This record gives sequence, structure tokens and C-alpha cells, in this order.
Amino acid sequence: MDAIRLHAFGPPENLVLEQVPDPVPGPGQVLVAVRAHGVHLLDTTLRRGEATGGPLPLPDLPTVPGREVAGVVDAVGPGVDAAWRGRRVAAHLGATPDGGGYARLAAVPVEALHRIPDHVTAPDAIAMIGTGRTAVGILDLAELDATDTAIVTAAAGGLGTLLVQSALAAGARVVALAGGPEKVALVRSLAGEAHADRLVVIDYRADGWLGEARSAVVRHAPAGATVLLDGVGGDAGTEAAALVAPDGRLVLFGWSSGEPNRAGDVGHGAGKSEARAGTDDVRWAVGPQARPWGDLFDLQERALALAADGTWHVVTHQVPLAEAARAHRELEARATTGKVVLV
Repeated sequence: MDAIRLHAFGPPENLVLEQVPDPVPGPGQVLVAVRAHGVHLLDTTLRRGEATGGPLPLPDLPTVPGREVAGVVDAVGPGVDAAWRGRRVAAHLGATPDGGGYARLAAVPVEALHRIPDHVTAPDAIAMIGTGRTAVGILDLAELDATDTAIVTAAAGGLGTLLVQSALAAGARVVALAGGPEKVALVRSLAGEAHADRLVVIDYRADGWLGEARSAVVRHAPAGATVLLDGVGGDAGTEAAALVAPDGRLVLFGWSSGEPNRAGDVGHGAGKSEARAGTDDVRWAVGPQARPWGDLFDLQERALALAADGTWHVVTHQVPLAEAARAHRELEARATTGKVVLV
């Protein structure tokens, strides 16, 4: 079968398409003919051979990266109901650095399988079991409602597009930060006519963006935003946190900039920032201070349901499997919108 393998840590070009033996489903497993493969920012960190700051060690080499697959059940192993054969399924392969997701066939435990709802594509299902489940967990932490004025960073990304839609659906006013005119236009399109009056989208790469964001916030919330949803960290996330009201809440779920948000006590070498908002309500979704999440399988099911019923318009950035190196380059360069998926 075709698979992307990594023989040495380093640049994206180290990801190469090779022929490897087909996996054989063991007891309690099915063989999935994979139609879509999820790409995560963590995949790029592991490819470079860098410490993740999380529970995953570096993989043994050579390895097939990837932990999210969607496709059709091609065969079943011993003890598995034959009715699974031919079903459209998606699965997260678990917290392992040697996921095996960038391959055209995957042996998957039956208990990890989700049936893909009708009218949900394989790439969209990938987005739901990856960024979708994370978005559901973040929204549980955020507790958004119609009284909120929310700031969302990286609003054009896989997570950001879902969080913006959910905040608007909850009745909140949203100040969304995106990098560049094309991403700004994409985020604006998410509101539709029904919510357009409650969404302001700002290009955080433009001069004066912080003042523009402040004006947008105080127009409806003079004391400051009631919630920040931030997965960027670094300078942009920290500056956005300064726009949050003293009784607001910071919901922090990553640091794609490479540095944590300095407005929170993150336990990663960063202290409280002088620019920090006055709030002490800091809710971490990742890292040593993370609040407990619900069952991950349940979060994935909830995300798939939100795609199936039309609550979420899913945005994906699709790249052929053979061009996995390009997908990594574009993700690292922040040149993507939505969830990155190999097809």
C-alpha cells in the first residue's frame, strides 16, 4: 500500500511516499481503506524531532505519521461483526507518536470507530474527530451565551472557524482575529446574513490591529471582552488578553506561535504578564493546568453530530497524500485555512 514514511527527523521533504506491506486486522480490529488522513500541528513538531511539551515521546524511525483516518471498512478481523464491512467510518488512532495515519490502509480497533453520518464527507469527518472534538471541549470550558463578547484568535484555522460559528450561534458578539485579507474574508463568510451584525473580523498582521480590536470590543462591552478563546499565545494572544474585562475568562488551548500566552500561569516557563487582563479566571484546555475533559470518544461523536445537522460549516484544506510534505510546509507557514487533510 501507499504510505508516507519518515526516516529522519528534519524538514518537510523528509516525508516520502513509499510502498509498505498491507496491515492485517487482528482480533477486535477492522481494516479501513483510508480516504482522508488528518494533519495536525503536532505532526510537524514530531517530524522535526522536537519535544512536544505533552504526553507524546518522539517516534522510533522509520515511522508513518498521523493519528486521524476516515474511509470505508474493507475487512474485519477475528471476533468482529461482519456487518462493519462496507461502512463509512472515522477513527482517532490514539495518543501515540507512531500513529500510522498517513497510509492508505489502517488496522483500527472496532471500539475506536465512528460511523460517518450521511451527508458528511470523509475530509469533514477527519476535521470533526480532530479539531471538532477539541472545539467541543473548549466550548464546554468557555460556557458561551448571548451576554458574551468573545475574542477568537486564529479564527480562520480548523479550530477557529468552528469556535467563531459556535460563539455566534450562542448569541455572542465576536471579534475574530485572522492573518491576511483572504483569511479575513473567509471568517466573515462564516457569519452569513443571520449573524453578520455580531461579527467583526480584524487582520492581526496589519498595523494598528490592536487599537481596532479594542474599539470593536468596547463598542459593545465597555469594560472589556467577557471571554478570550486563544490557541496562538505569544505576543498576539497576550495582547488580546489585555482586552478582556476584569471579570472575564481566558480560555487557552495551545500556543501555535511557539510561546504560551503570557497572560496565564501556564507552567511552561512563562509568568504573569504586565499586560495581563485583571481576570483570574484562566481556563486551560491543554498542559499541566488543564481542566479535565469529558470522554474523548463522546466529544468526537458530538462534533460529528454538529457537522451532520448543519450547525457547523466545516472548512478543510485538502492536499494529495503524495504531497504530505507540502501540507506540512503550508501548515507551518500558516498558509492554510480550516483543517488540513490529506486525500
